[in-house]
Amino acid sequence: MSLRTAVTRLGIAAAGGALVVGGASPALASDDWGHHDGHQDGRHHEYYKGRVTAPGGLNLRDKPTRGSAVIGHAAHGEVVSIFCKTPGEKVQGNPLWYLLADGTWAWGTARFIDNIGPAPRWC
Repeated sequence: MSLRTAVTRLGIAAAGGALVVGGASPALASDDWGHHDGHQDGRHHEYYKGRVTAPGGLNLRDKPTRGSAVIGHAAHGEVVSIFCKTPGEKVQGNPLWYLLADGTWAWGTARFIDNIGPAPRWC
């Protein structure tokens, strides 16, 4: 399955950055993708990493907005796997949101996730 097909199944809308949860994550998780460049090369995809800095932990949402449904939570200090980044609603001046790949595909504001290593690629 191609990345394009998998992302389409996730329902990530190019204009709105919305995520429709619908059972597509296993297909994405099993694809063999190169590190960070989106080119298939026979290696298992290596996700970007980040550490949650929000003092009380971070609510994970179904869209890259503060008003969308909370579908998970990441604890303060937790290391999360990041699939990609997209612009969304600003949180304390930061418009970036990360699509997290830790079991539930959910959005977390980049304002409260410090990158470990390189910054994630664009969705």
